[in-house]
Amino acid sequence: MKRNQLIIAVCGLALSLLVGCGRKAYENPIATNSQQPDKILFDKAINDLEKRRYELTRLTLNTLLNTYPDTEYAAKAKLAIADSWYREGTRHALAQAEAEYKDFQTFFPTMEEASESQMKVCQIHYDQMHSADRDQTHVRKADQECRQMLMQNPNSRHADGTRQLLREVQEVLADGEFQVGAFYAFKGSYRAASNRLQAVSDHYPLFSRSDESLWTLADTYSNMGDEYVDQRADALTKLVRDYPLSPYLDQAKQELVAMNRPVPEADPARFELMKYNMDNRTEQSIYGKMFGFFGTGPDVRTAAKAGNPIMTALVPTTPA
Repeated sequence: MKRNQLIIAVCGLALSLLVGCGRKAYENPIATNSQQPDKILFDKAINDLEKRRYELTRLTLNTLLNTYPDTEYAAKAKLAIADSWYREGTRHALAQAEAEYKDFQTFFPTMEEASESQMKVCQIHYDQMHSADRDQTHVRKADQECRQMLMQNPNSRHADGTRQLLREVQEVLADGEFQVGAFYAFKGSYRAASNRLQAVSDHYPLFSRSDESLWTLADTYSNMGDEYVDQRADALTKLVRDYPLSPYLDQAKQELVAMNRPVPEADPARFELMKYNMDNRTEQSIYGKMFGFFGTGPDVRTAAKAGNPIMTALVPTTPA
């Protein structure tokens, strides 16, 4: 069975590489049959772009813009230049793509493609994210750029896709905070641990391990002394109310009863949200199982598929 899966995976990988070497249609063509010189130049550039001749694409588009400065295709040409850098995909090319997309938004802020440009800036940093235990520069930048896109263009056709990117970005950010908090708790630095874990609980309610974070937070408060009994009860109460499908649910209820605190009813809306997100988690593909250990990117398969991501940045707080 494993041998057959290996053969299927290798054949599929070879096929995907073969397809990837072919022509990829451009997302923003101009659907007219005009034979004007500027349109001919644009079509030539797009043909080169689809055939991965990126430098020639940019040369032709810059010739178009310089020769016909008043062309009606100016916006499309500038966007195609940015897209050529984006498709090229190297680290240098992605930095150039981001700059070009930002320029496009400056010159053409009212066009629908402006929201697409901002989404692609978010995607550029998303594609360069590392796992939660490594450098988080691109993760934080992706969070910032995705939030900016949604705040500026909430009704864009790209809003839903960007919202999902943001959920996955915030899954990585929350996981990083949780890992630090859990490490502090393990080492006995309970004040620092409670600070991190409380931030995860308050700021990232869609985080797939928020219930575990609350359970660890409650245990941390119990190690900080009797003066933190109310904070411990609050953490357990929130776990029972907001995460009714958590494996820690019964233990949390028992702890509240032992503390002579009321056991809350589950929030119906949170129950439905948690159930939906758990039922719709992404399964790991055969490729992921076989080659996933070669990558450095984060695992976002457990990220939420519904619910509103947080639209503010996490502000560090002072430990209790």
